[in-house]
Amino acid sequence: MGDRLRSTSPVDDSLVWEGATDDAAACAAAVARARAAQPGWAETPLDARIALVRRFAECVTAKAEALATLIARETGKPLWETRTEAKGVAAKVAVSIAAQAERAGERRAATAFGESVLRHRPHGVLAVLGPFNFPAHLPSGHIIPALLAGNCVVFKPSEQTPAVGEMLVALWREAGLPHGVLELVQGERDTGAALVDCAVDGLLFTGSARAGLHFQQHFAARAGFMLALELGGNNPLIAWDGDPAFAAATIAQSAFLTAGQRCSCARRLIVPDGAGGRAIVDAAIALAGRLRIGIWDAEPQPFMGSLVSAEAAAAVDRAVDRLVAQGGRLLTSAPAALPGRAFRAPAIVDMTDAKRDDEEIFGPVLQLVRVAGFDEAIAVANRTAYGLSAALLTTDDALWTRFLARSRAGVVNRNRPTNGAASNLPFGGTGASGNHRPSAWYAADYCAYPVASAEAAALDTAAPDLAAFLAPAAPR
Repeated sequence: MGDRLRSTSPVDDSLVWEGATDDAAACAAAVARARAAQPGWAETPLDARIALVRRFAECVTAKAEALATLIARETGKPLWETRTEAKGVAAKVAVSIAAQAERAGERRAATAFGESVLRHRPHGVLAVLGPFNFPAHLPSGHIIPALLAGNCVVFKPSEQTPAVGEMLVALWREAGLPHGVLELVQGERDTGAALVDCAVDGLLFTGSARAGLHFQQHFAARAGFMLALELGGNNPLIAWDGDPAFAAATIAQSAFLTAGQRCSCARRLIVPDGAGGRAIVDAAIALAGRLRIGIWDAEPQPFMGSLVSAEAAAAVDRAVDRLVAQGGRLLTSAPAALPGRAFRAPAIVDMTDAKRDDEEIFGPVLQLVRVAGFDEAIAVANRTAYGLSAALLTTDDALWTRFLARSRAGVVNRNRPTNGAASNLPFGGTGASGNHRPSAWYAADYCAYPVASAEAAALDTAAPDLAAFLAPAAPR
């Protein structure tokens, strides 16, 4: 064990959790316990694994309010949103069971010799590194399908949300998960580095593109290693036509939900340079100024809470300053007072005539670009190394068809926000947004590998004499 790790609320700096940091030796011991438990867990009948995962959902449901409150205290997100997250953790179970059956189940087909069988087998021991923005829901999107497939898991939560990680593992143990099947390690970046350098069979990671690139390079020479990356985005939202008030509401949800701390949030707003585009922008600016920002348990509930820390809020300030230095024009103004150091108001920056980079700003910042035509709008939308989500607001079916055909992203929506993906569909992106291992409905794909078998109950004695056929010819 190493130093102490502390988690404080971004709202008032009150202590939420404190505990020991796990060092390399502790990580190795956790992996060893998982390795010892894995054969028995993999050999546990699937029905029994499913029953245990369902008990976990029942435990989550029974303590959903406590889980939601803890997420809100540790992240600063409003209670309405964390209640949705807690509910989503329980709902993830049924979705994962159905996805496992469809995408990684067993298939049999009769043949002339017997039958062909498709099965799926677990990788072994998987490391899961969780993010802070959805500290219960997103790790569960890896952990639940991994356990269903017969893997054991060593889980390191974000160092900013250790309390939620600890509660998740406690709920699994309450459900009766056997010792060693899910291990917990706590710590900062050094702990995560030590964990992934242990003898694990794969890493399931949600986080930044920079960290994802590091892991791709780090594991490039490790044959057979399963690496599933769910990364960020510099996501475009083209608001082309339609009612400005509707467009503004969709823009606000896309860009400012969770204080902009979603990988699927819109980062770039693209509009036509004309009266219609100006009306949409004016409505978006007006709505951004009316959004309620407040403490997680305030009544009435705020639309936006705090960022995860005062440091994260300061990083947003630096990003806005950078955009302005590049020639951007800040179109919004901050309210006279905010509830604390970790709170920030939505910012819309006109970057039409400015130098534009391709950085993901993980906060409530939206960059505006005005374009002359729809082909230019698509070109600007695709001008990014990322490819997670994109959306088009239009009533024109032909424009939607063109956008859908040309857009380069894993989630492409029409007249809907860029965020709020469905668990019964795949979630993931191209380019810097992932490594072609989409999660949600497709998580079953990276939690097991397929095994194809040709099977007969006995040797076929009615067949020609194969041994004689294969024997070498007699010498002349």
